[in-house]
Amino acid sequence: MGRALVVVGVVLAIGLAFFATGARAIESDPLPVPEGGARQRAVTAYNDGVKLMVEKRYAAAQQKFEEALAADERLAEAHNNLAFSLRMQGAHNRERALRHYDRALELKPDLAQAYMYRGVLFTQMGDMARARADHVKLLKLDRQLAARLEGIIAGGGGRDEYDGLTPQYD
Repeated sequence: MGRALVVVGVVLAIGLAFFATGARAIESDPLPVPEGGARQRAVTAYNDGVKLMVEKRYAAAQQKFEEALAADERLAEAHNNLAFSLRMQGAHNRERALRHYDRALELKPDLAQAYMYRGVLFTQMGDMARARADHVKLLKLDRQLAARLEGIIAGGGGRDEYDGLTPQYD
């Protein structure tokens, strides 16, 4: 019990320092791995998937995100990145990708990148009304991503210069 309290205290202190500096986490960053259990397996698989996604190995990343979700279905970031990996593999995956973006946002309604990526997906599907609705939500969460999505919507092509990945990974 004492060790758990120390770990929680350290995590809270790091989090407070992180947000006090104005920095913010990127949803596709690797997550800290907890010790033991299904959550550890989920986060480890998720982090492996992030590495593969960054390398643009989307089919392999898809497998890792599916493995993560088999261990912990409530890992919103895994749903988001699974959807992204599916979307990057072709139009035949759009409906499945949409289900995972929706689930990610159901679990974590402030997951800005899920709105960004889902907005791109809607643009690819020709559903400009829903793309614009995601843009409106994104304006409240991340103005930089909102500006990128706005440009994609205006272009109508459903792709940005990073194919949807955050710039630090390209």
